[in-house]
Amino acid sequence: MNILITGGCGFLGVRLARTLLQQGSLSLAGAAPRPITRITLADRAPPPDDLARDPRIAFVGGDLNELLDSGRLPGAGVGLIFHLAAAVSGECEADFDLGMRSNLDATRALLEGCRALGTKPVLVYSSSLAVFGHSSQQPLPPVLEDHSLPTPQSSYGIQKFIGEQLVADYGRKGFVEGRSVRLMTVSVRPGRPNGAASSFLSGMIREPLAGQRALCPVHPDTGVALSSPARTVEGLIRAAQASPIEWGPRTALNLPGLMTTVREMAQALERVAGSAATTLLDWRIDPAIEKIVISWPGNVKTARAAALGLHGDTSFEQIIRDYVRENPEAVKLSLQKEA
Repeated sequence: MNILITGGCGFLGVRLARTLLQQGSLSLAGAAPRPITRITLADRAPPPDDLARDPRIAFVGGDLNELLDSGRLPGAGVGLIFHLAAAVSGECEADFDLGMRSNLDATRALLEGCRALGTKPVLVYSSSLAVFGHSSQQPLPPVLEDHSLPTPQSSYGIQKFIGEQLVADYGRKGFVEGRSVRLMTVSVRPGRPNGAASSFLSGMIREPLAGQRALCPVHPDTGVALSSPARTVEGLIRAAQASPIEWGPRTALNLPGLMTTVREMAQALERVAGSAATTLLDWRIDPAIEKIVISWPGNVKTARAAALGLHGDTSFEQIIRDYVRENPEAVKLSLQKEA
């Protein structure tokens, strides 16, 4: 099986590639499992050393739109595509043209590349919970369900929702086997902050554990829907595996998440690393970030995901402890023992 991952050298793409390589094979769209022979990572930056050394990994470097325009992607023989590449929420609000080019134009060009293949590859499109947004004219329901109407309130959310509809229509026409999944905010992400409005939801854990100060730019009682990196990758892979009957309608699927508040996240951090960590949090509201974050839903039901055997994390404290276990070099504070 030949797999393409756009944005494949980013945090999520790397984790997805490692997981697939470890599995060794994959049941695609309900078919019998097949060995994974090649994973092509398309990104601006090269892959980490462990992936670069694996003979099953190929790297195609450059701007995604330029790679698509030149016909270098998706490539003959590709049976599965994970489309993760995107400009993130804060970037899209600051630079409208960047968001449209990265999130809309690239998605359309990728779908056209799939259409030209003529082989109906499975395409898993990474959408976002940001397709839902609250406004006074159109408030969100108390609980969002799979059939709830998307009401995006940001350029990023609008671009992602348009992408979902493109995937649905290219699927309806038989050009791809389209699977759109709406990711929760992924926390805790290792590495450096990115330009997402939600970046602080990792930074408020990652930076204090490293002995550095971190900004909490929203009210402590702000509700958020989170997913660990492991559960997020699990959802992406399950979307590729599901048969058409299991998958159901062409509309996007809400991946499961953990519903919590920013205050509860800080409390979990203190249980893991003590007050030495939480004293490094700077609670200072940033109106621009808060405006975006509070428009997102905090209570989401995921019945379709549950039917596929997917379940969200049950403890943010456990998410933090998993991050610590996986990234020991990034932790500088002394930790509390598990209860």
